[in-house]
Amino acid sequence: MNEIILLKLGELVLKGLNRRTFEDRLIANAKRRLRPHGDFKVYSKQSTMYVEPKNDQCDMDGAWEAMTKLFGVVGLSRARSCEKDADAMLRTAIEYLGDKLAAARTFKVESKRADKSFPMTSIQLSQYVGGELDEKYPNLKVDVHHPELTVYLEVRDYAAYVHADPEPGAGGLPVGVGGRAVSLLSGGIDSPVASWMIAKRGIALEMVHFFSYPYTSEEAKQKVLDLAKLLTPWCGRLTVHVVPFTTIQEELRRKCPEELFTVLMRRFMMRIAEAVAARCGAGAIVTGECLGQVASQTMEAMRATTAVCSLPILRPVVGMDKEEIVRIARKINTFETSILPYEDCCTVFTPRHPRLRPVLGELEAAEAALDVEGLVKAAVDGIERVQV
Repeated sequence: MNEIILLKLGELVLKGLNRRTFEDRLIANAKRRLRPHGDFKVYSKQSTMYVEPKNDQCDMDGAWEAMTKLFGVVGLSRARSCEKDADAMLRTAIEYLGDKLAAARTFKVESKRADKSFPMTSIQLSQYVGGELDEKYPNLKVDVHHPELTVYLEVRDYAAYVHADPEPGAGGLPVGVGGRAVSLLSGGIDSPVASWMIAKRGIALEMVHFFSYPYTSEEAKQKVLDLAKLLTPWCGRLTVHVVPFTTIQEELRRKCPEELFTVLMRRFMMRIAEAVAARCGAGAIVTGECLGQVASQTMEAMRATTAVCSLPILRPVVGMDKEEIVRIARKINTFETSILPYEDCCTVFTPRHPRLRPVLGELEAAEAALDVEGLVKAAVDGIERVQV
């Protein structure tokens, strides 16, 4: 076993004295994701992370797929290790990349000499290996500006590594370095995308879903759990806090003006989310709100829902249009599940003519008819926690 996965670190290499903390978190995240695929050694050296199989039973394809979704990595390559010798690197390139070299029309060799004791310079190594490959493969022509294939040679402390063009990684920061947040997860397109975007910035997530049985079905609840499961390759293991929301909605329908129903419902959601955040040590609330998309997402409505919270509310998709959000949903594989035709609590009691510009005093007056604290407490006490 001399194949290895090389992970190129992203913006965390720009960190100062706490860079080691970021790298340690990334290594820990990688080890957890690799566990189902075998026994791997994971370590970091010179702004590169190494994922090295310890035995032949390791599933390299599964490990590769897991690492493509690891936040904090900007590029990754499957590489073959060899001795730190120019002829050994040439032989390895021919053996390991032979099919790609035979199929390409143009190429170049790019060398990186991290081990400065190696006797050849990077340019000398590239010229030697490139010249030999040019002679061996008559189909190839050297193109140093826009090659179809780049052969990478990396001479590092422990060994030399040969690989082809790296593939893009997930980018962002390692999940967990930015703290923890509570994310409101509905069955729609926007909230899974918002959760993914904020996890990409290093935030560990606790998911909150509002469930209005019997107005919403068990299938609708399962759809949300499936969405959370689709996010786990990116975000790590998730807990979904399923909130019983029926009593609150029925109370709103009985005692409050219909046109204010949607914004009042959102205010209750924020109060409950903040209570969940207090329980799990989260420092912010994440929503999939997109400015102007629906009645509850005007600036006035957002201000009214924010007013009941002391925690910051993060809205990653607030300035995006639907096409941009759908593009990301397809990329992270949540779109097809999001469009399954199951209702959620936000669509069950939708008013015919919702207020677009609610006045804060009017909302507070409407809530005076309710036992707000009691309703919130009952909902929080009834939460079902589901691990996905």
